[in-house]
Amino acid sequence: MIMVEGEVGGKKYTEPFSKGVLSRSLTRAEMGPNKAYSFASCIHQKLKNDKVKLITIDELVKMIVKDLKDEDPEIAEKYMAWRNIRSCKEPLIILIGGSSGVGTSSIAFEIANRLGIKNMISTDMIREVMRKIVSKELSPVIHESSFTAYKGLRVMPPPEFDKILVGFKDHVDTVSVGIEAVIERALKEGISIVIEGVHLVPGFINKKLIERDNVVFFVLSLTDEEIHKGRFYSRCRQMWSKRPLQRYLDNFFAIRKILEYFESQANNYSIPIIENIDVVTTIDTIIKNITEKYGGISNAKKLKSERSDDD
Repeated sequence: MIMVEGEVGGKKYTEPFSKGVLSRSLTRAEMGPNKAYSFASCIHQKLKNDKVKLITIDELVKMIVKDLKDEDPEIAEKYMAWRNIRSCKEPLIILIGGSSGVGTSSIAFEIANRLGIKNMISTDMIREVMRKIVSKELSPVIHESSFTAYKGLRVMPPPEFDKILVGFKDHVDTVSVGIEAVIERALKEGISIVIEGVHLVPGFINKKLIERDNVVFFVLSLTDEEIHKGRFYSRCRQMWSKRPLQRYLDNFFAIRKILEYFESQANNYSIPIIENIDVVTTIDTIIKNITEKYGGISNAKKLKSERSDDD
């Protein structure tokens, strides 16, 4: 039996080499399942041929990356990016905001799956919890949808103010309290999580939380109105969806106005805006951004540790 030696939280461990575990990590780097298992089997056979009984995880990764570069350099790069993110000890908090219909939930699911993050929550869920706590009489705005929140305003704004955005801001400001609580809890407990939804608007979340190295924020957008409208048709056709299509179409003008506000806020607060036309491109862009920011934490800490050992 071939054993793999690693370290978690300063404690060393050994476990049997698993083709299944390796193939799953390769699928997260976008290698097909069959090809991933075949590659993992080749690595296993190579270790057996070399009569390896014990190998460190670092040595194993070097071997995997070397063979991957020969077979598929792009997969090798994505695998290394995934390893860099996974090796960081800090919890990773990923925030994906955007107006209704731009695809925050589907992208969040794919990102969580790719990075092996088990925790994911939508801001709609947070809002639902808050609705149970705060009555409609006390906060009518939160009991409306994001694009109809203005209907819950107790006092309508003056004509020079946009009532759709005034209602939306009030709605977001209220839900942001719950979002911050989830982020703070995740950081305290050391839990990586993906949070997505229409209430994740740049400028509304505590600046100290957003500026942390292990908190990454993205805004999704769709410039083309017809593509955006088409997303509602696709989503509402799904047999498990209980969302009424006509309601979104009737409020499409308000949804587009909120989308423009998202872009404006993202530009004001230097939050990356990703045009979510192609899912693969969007995911690759997010993963690359996370690797550059979050993966750098791991490399910096590793370098610091190595310097300390030298001293």
